[in-house]
Amino acid sequence: MIQEGSVTEATATPKAPLWQRMLWLVIIYGASVLALGVVAMLFRMMMTAAGMKSH
Repeated sequence: MIQEGSVTEATATPKAPLWQRMLWLVIIYGASVLALGVVAMLFRMMMTAAGMKSH
């Protein structure tokens, strides 16, 4: 049984505002798309260097 004013209640961090959580979501999504694009370009460069063409 958790008592009023217990340690968990006192140390709980307040929830961030919705706009801040959405901003983090957009930043993480954008970074993952950017990272995927970089990996795709690296693979394409390696395939071109190995003599493989996309056409």
